[in-house]
Amino acid sequence: MTPGREGPASPPRAPGPREEAAEGRRLHPVTPLRRAWVPIAATAGVALQQGARAGEWLAEQSGLLRAALLAGLVLFFGLYGFLSWWFTYYAVTDTELRIRSGLLFRRTAHIRLDRIQAVDVTRPMLARIAGVARLRLDVIGTEDKDELAFLSEREAVALRAELLARAAGFAPAEAVRVGEAPERELLRVRPRELVVSLLLSLGVWAALAGGIIGSAFLWWLSSSPWAAVVALLPLLGAAWAATAGRFLAEYDWTVAESPDGLRLDHGLLDRAHETVPPGRVQTVRIVEPLLWRRRGWVRVELAVAGSKNEVLVPVAAREAAHAVVARVLPGVDLAQLAFAPAPRAGARWVVPVWWKGYGLAVSPEVFAARRGRLCRRTEIVPHAKVQSVRLAQGPWERARAVADVHVDTGANGTVTARLRGAAEAAELLAAQAARSRTSRAGARPDRWMTQPGGAA
Repeated sequence: MTPGREGPASPPRAPGPREEAAEGRRLHPVTPLRRAWVPIAATAGVALQQGARAGEWLAEQSGLLRAALLAGLVLFFGLYGFLSWWFTYYAVTDTELRIRSGLLFRRTAHIRLDRIQAVDVTRPMLARIAGVARLRLDVIGTEDKDELAFLSEREAVALRAELLARAAGFAPAEAVRVGEAPERELLRVRPRELVVSLLLSLGVWAALAGGIIGSAFLWWLSSSPWAAVVALLPLLGAAWAATAGRFLAEYDWTVAESPDGLRLDHGLLDRAHETVPPGRVQTVRIVEPLLWRRRGWVRVELAVAGSKNEVLVPVAAREAAHAVVARVLPGVDLAQLAFAPAPRAGARWVVPVWWKGYGLAVSPEVFAARRGRLCRRTEIVPHAKVQSVRLAQGPWERARAVADVHVDTGANGTVTARLRGAAEAAELLAAQAARSRTSRAGARPDRWMTQPGGAA
């Protein structure tokens, strides 16, 4: 069309196939069984609250009335589950995913496809037996995950692939044709390594020892074994979560690389399939417990903006873990980071003994701070993810000529380089602010399967 001239009015666009499906698609027929648990739990709570009165009332009724009451409750629970399933459906339009739900109070979620940053498929144990799966979505700007529970496993995988492709910028018809992106396995954690790593965790043994000693002392002090048992139960629960609970959740942990990000598959009873979009990773944390270091093992954790996915590698050899981190932070070689210790003259008076655990390394790509002697933690932040830089110096630190430099990231987290020399900290503050500005200008896009200038 020639500039300055108006062309003929274009005819109205015909609705696409996604827009025609106003009602969308319903969830798997097994979903009413899950929804029925809501009134069942409420009824059980009321019965437990009434206790003996409810039991006496039932005992006074005839067998026929009790059977009729049971049949009525089953009918009510089943009807509630069916209606809640019937009024829940979803549809994928050209621009968003719509989820409509609610029996009495209607709720419609409009999820923009270009705001989706991760789509996870989880298969709880009973769901795996029934052949269904739960689809959970991480959306930029929201903390709570929307979910579709349940879909057939095949439908969940297909919908996940379509949403990821659409989030990457593919056209609707192209997104359906693309299907599940291929993947390449990077790392797999063997069950034996996972078990040994849990047994070598000092925190678990310290909690158990403290709980047993504390409970024994409480028993001796109060002469009541029940007081000791009550005090010990929370510690046993924490120890279970840190050992058996972690084993069940991190069993057969697999990290694979695909065009839509890093895929994590794990779980013994409940199987989870999660996606880590590398462009949204704000911080990488390398954890090295004391007893792991002789074996050269590390744990890799992440801080991802708008996501609760925290673990990237539960346990692995240092070289293998560094290779996986290199896929999250392209161009970063963690083995080449040279950490400068805190200055002895001032730091040893501010934090006696433990000052030796602090260190700082700055490369052209990342800002890295280290802390801890028994359990060493190294936090790495790409310069492009730094939101703000702050210098903090208390009165005792001023007297010893040291200061702390805080680097804030987009995941509401802070990485702190502690106990730096005052002059060094002032220079670091200005230099880091400049590095962050220049790095953001040339940062890679956050969207998956895309490169600067267009889709892959």
